[in-house]
Amino acid sequence: SLTVETPSGPVKAIATGKREGASFIVLFLHGKGGNRELGQNDLRFGGNFNRIRNLAVQNGGVYVTTDFTGFGDEAAAQVSAVAHQFLAASPSAKFVLACGSMGGFVCHRLAKDPAIAPRLSGGLFMGSFADDGFSASAAVKRGVPVFIGHGSNDKTSPLAAMEAFAAKLRASMGPSNVMIHRFNTGSHGTPIRMTDWRLVLNWML
Repeated sequence: SLTVETPSGPVKAIATGKREGASFIVLFLHGKGGNRELGQNDLRFGGNFNRIRNLAVQNGGVYVTTDFTGFGDEAAAQVSAVAHQFLAASPSAKFVLACGSMGGFVCHRLAKDPAIAPRLSGGLFMGSFADDGFSASAAVKRGVPVFIGHGSNDKTSPLAAMEAFAAKLRASMGPSNVMIHRFNTGSHGTPIRMTDWRLVLNWML
């Protein structure tokens, strides 16, 4: 556990793996009602957070979760400050944003951040939301790989909107840079439970 100074005050984060000289950084952003502890819980969501924690430790990476306020500009500034602390400690690391549910709204903002976008190596949207401006972001213009995992029975964020989002991204940067997994009969939380971290990270990196 650690505390990071941000433009709007200190926020708490948790890091699993190498805090300096990491080969890759995965930063997970929780959805509504979550906090830094959600993505470090080894039992929630079928143990899938345990898998990414182990992947980080066993492969010289670091997996980070953080608190942030709301899902707008303040949250983006806070997460940006956390990201920069880890990027400074691991300047050659690949950097991946993993966005759960409403955390995607923060990821959309960070993809346009001139200080973050050039370092991005991939983005995951798990049970998340589309953003019309994302396809014009600096990250997409660079061809950063994007993974979309979505349940077919998601009542919070309809699958059709995310399929249209994927199609728009493919039109912007080509089909090979966008992967979409449709979890048949899956609900809003299914992608966080079922996404194969190893497969997606190997594809991105």
